[in-house]
Amino acid sequence: MRCAVLDDDKAQTELVAKLLADAGYQCEVFHQGRTLVNRLRQDTFDLLVIDWNMPGMSGIEVLETVRQGQHSTLPVLMITSRADDEDVVTGLSAGADDYIVKPLNPAIFLARVDAALRRAQLNKPQKSSASFGVYTFDVPTETATVNGEPVKLTAKEMALAMMLFENMSRPLSRSYLLESIWGQNPEAETRTLDAHVSRIRAKLNLRAENGYRVLPVYSYGYRLEPTNAIISADEAELESALGN
Repeated sequence: MRCAVLDDDKAQTELVAKLLADAGYQCEVFHQGRTLVNRLRQDTFDLLVIDWNMPGMSGIEVLETVRQGQHSTLPVLMITSRADDEDVVTGLSAGADDYIVKPLNPAIFLARVDAALRRAQLNKPQKSSASFGVYTFDVPTETATVNGEPVKLTAKEMALAMMLFENMSRPLSRSYLLESIWGQNPEAETRTLDAHVSRIRAKLNLRAENGYRVLPVYSYGYRLEPTNAIISADEAELESALGN
């Protein structure tokens, strides 16, 4: 689980990052709002923890930008010293999933992190089996079933397929997928990811008539989208170009 922490107070940032790291989360810290916004155009995080009072681009402005882009459903916790009721309303209205007033109580903070991820269904335990429309996955045997027909996958192919299906419609960056499936410091290159995406697309016959398609997100990564059985000529041409 990857978290981004935004605060210009380095001591506060270190505290939050340590709490999250000790709880098993991977953290990246930012001290400027614009830097975080730019990073989100290139990479995927599972949670943002942001301060309100920031030089340049404020936490509220960062939050509003996030809610208008491809990360509109990303869980965001706002941590701030602003405790007035009006400020709380402003933060929540701007799209914060929770509003936490400093100083932090570590146990309560981590409970709220867990609650935010649970509401977003990002911290659910890994399943041994799962079904999505015509697709059924049995993780221990590395076998998928498509329209009743068994399909054998490799361990990495199964992990990638489950990652995409469990994050339906969510854009996932290349580095996020590589890190999640090949390890924190993967030796695998982006061509490895592209090859695996191509293989599961072919093996699982991920086409509109089966209800799902893997689509590239330009200069970012991939996302799995549910589809209707009837598609336009333009969409059919796109699928052909993608190798389906």
